Amino acid sequence: MDGTVTIIGGVGRIGRLVTGRLLAGQAHVRAASRAAREATDLADRGVALYNADIRSADSLRPALDGATVVMVSIEPGAASSGSDRPATTMYTGVKNVLAGCPASLRRFVLLSQIYVTRPDHPMNSGGRLLDWRLRGEDAVRESGLPYTIVRPSWNTPTRVAGPAVVLEQGDRGDGKIAVGDVAEACVRAMTSPAAAGKTFELYNGPGQQDTDWESLLTALRPDRVPQR
Repeated sequence: MDGTVTIIGGVGRIGRLVTGRLLAGQAHVRAASRAAREATDLADRGVALYNADIRSADSLRPALDGATVVMVSIEPGAASSGSDRPATTMYTGVKNVLAGCPASLRRFVLLSQIYVTRPDHPMNSGGRLLDWRLRGEDAVRESGLPYTIVRPSWNTPTRVAGPAVVLEQGDRGDGKIAVGDVAEACVRAMTSPAAAGKTFELYNGPGQQDTDWESLLTALRPDRVPQR
């Protein structure tokens, strides 16, 4: 991949897996995180590290400057109050990243999750996590930037739910997805023209082990941008 990829939350579990795939493709990768200084292993592999906090727009600017792809992959807090509550990370934080995206941007990728349109789900009891994730998604859709939103199901180390990768829309299902497949979906979201302007859920299931990502992405419906 040509250009520069900035991953907000790049030293986390999914961020590291995405970084590994990008480095294998000779991409220039930046990892922005509050814990960036501790990721010496990534620096040793050529990743540019930026200490930044998604809640601080000013701290994000150096990592975003000149980026061609930006990905947000952070673990939100679930508290109902305080600086780590989902409202500050999943909504205000996402808006901070969007506001700092440069003119060079070709794709914005948001790693979200299933259940975001189901406010009665138990996961929403902690700081209205799902509500704020959905508002963050809507901010991306309304931004006018080229984007893809990935909603993985429950993460597992391997494909325990089946050998196939299933892409779905509508937030109706449930299931499990291997973290490696989540990372691969994010990389495909960055690079495939067929992924632009789309939101999808991600599962493992029965079927063929070999994944035809381009066909799966092409079959998805483009989003309808919410009207406010």
